[in-house]
Amino acid sequence: MTRIRTAVAAVLVGLALTLVAAAPAAAQGAKAAQAAQADKLKLVVAGDGAEGVTIQATYPDGRRLDRMVRLVLTATGPDGQKVGPVQLEPQPEGQGFYSSGPVLTAGTWKVKVNSPAPLPGEATATVQARAAQSPPEPVAVTKTADDAGGPGWWPYAAAGLVVVALAMGVAMLFGRRRTIT
Repeated sequence: MTRIRTAVAAVLVGLALTLVAAAPAAAQGAKAAQAAQADKLKLVVAGDGAEGVTIQATYPDGRRLDRMVRLVLTATGPDGQKVGPVQLEPQPEGQGFYSSGPVLTAGTWKVKVNSPAPLPGEATATVQARAAQSPPEPVAVTKTADDAGGPGWWPYAAAGLVVVALAMGVAMLFGRRRTIT
């Protein structure tokens, strides 16, 4: 019986050692596959609603970009106008978010964004640039009776507090007379 237990224990220990030894190799293989997939960027290019371009850079599997990359923008616009190459800087709005600022003029532009090695990526988009809009003129505000220097609500609140205080004083005065006599 002891020999059977020893044999079973030896087999279980051997299996455990095999699994423990195989785990780092499997993890290494998974890391290698992830690294191979992470070698390319997915770039989404769009207009910013005015004269600039925004770019969202992610890994192909949709994960957020966890490091800074160099993105370069070139654009061809109306009448053969050219912009770039312009190196883009990351923006504080989020991981992997880049913006060009106002580099285009009004019109339709074909924009190309490249990311060189070690994380290559490329995207092309057609962007409609518009002149920046100025804010609307402020609207005149009409004054109400309270704003026009009238007394407002506070005198009514003060009068209410005085009435409550008087009522409490009278109640306390009559309450003491009953207990004294």
